[in-house]
Amino acid sequence: MTHALNPLQVSRFVQLHDDVAAHDGVKLFMGFDFHEYVSITRATPTKGPTFPNFRPNRSLIKSGQGYWIIGVDRNNEVALSDAARLYELSQSNFAEYLESLKAFYSHPAIHAHPQDRCACTAPNAKKMTGKVAYTGDLWVRGDLRGGGIAQIVERIAHRVAFAMWAPDFLCALVARWRVDKGNVAQYRHHEPGGAMLQLIEEDILGDYWLIWLTGAELRSQVEHMRTELILPSRFRQHNR
Repeated sequence: MTHALNPLQVSRFVQLHDDVAAHDGVKLFMGFDFHEYVSITRATPTKGPTFPNFRPNRSLIKSGQGYWIIGVDRNNEVALSDAARLYELSQSNFAEYLESLKAFYSHPAIHAHPQDRCACTAPNAKKMTGKVAYTGDLWVRGDLRGGGIAQIVERIAHRVAFAMWAPDFLCALVARWRVDKGNVAQYRHHEPGGAMLQLIEEDILGDYWLIWLTGAELRSQVEHMRTELILPSRFRQHNR
C-alpha cells in the first residue's frame, strides 16, 4: 500500500468525525466480520435487507477486503449502518463483474435465481479495473436523517477505504433520487445505467446510477481533509 496516506492521519480524521457524531448521541463502531454485521442489521426493525454482496452466505469477503460501520444511539439501539468491500478486477472491469452477477454472488451458478440479471450501460463502469472499492448498505434511521450524519459516515468510509486499499476507483450504486437531491456530494462523478438489476429471491428490482471517484481524486480528498470541519449547524452548535 505504498500510495496510501499515513494511517495515523486517517485515524485522526476518523476520530474527529466520531467525536462529532457522538455529540448527536451516536457512537460509531467499525468491524470486519460480516456474519456479525448481518446479525446486527437483520435485528434492526426499520432497516431494509442487506444486498447479497455484503452477506457472507452469498458472497465471500476475504480478510482485509471489507469493513462495516454501525452507529448506536444513547439507548444502544442501531441508528445507522454502512459497509464497503474491495473487488480485485485486474482481469475484468466493474461492468462485466456486475453483469456476470459475481459482484453479488461468489458463485452465481449456485446462488443466483435463473431469472436474476443485471445490465450495466454506464460507459465509465467498463473503465473501472484494478482495485475497485465498493460502498453500499448506507442506512440512517428516520429520526436522524437530514442532519448531516450520513455525510459524516461517508467521509469516514472514504478515508478508511483509502487507508486500507488505496483503490484505483471508489464507487457505489444509488437510486436516482439520491442524485437528484444532491446526496452524493462525496463523489465527483455520476451517470445513469449503473445497474438495471433483478434479483428474484432477494426481492430486489431497481435501476441504479453509478457514482464514483478515481483513485487520484480519492487521494486528493483525503489529503485535503481539514481538522476544522464544515458541519451542519446542528453539529456546530454542540461545539460552542
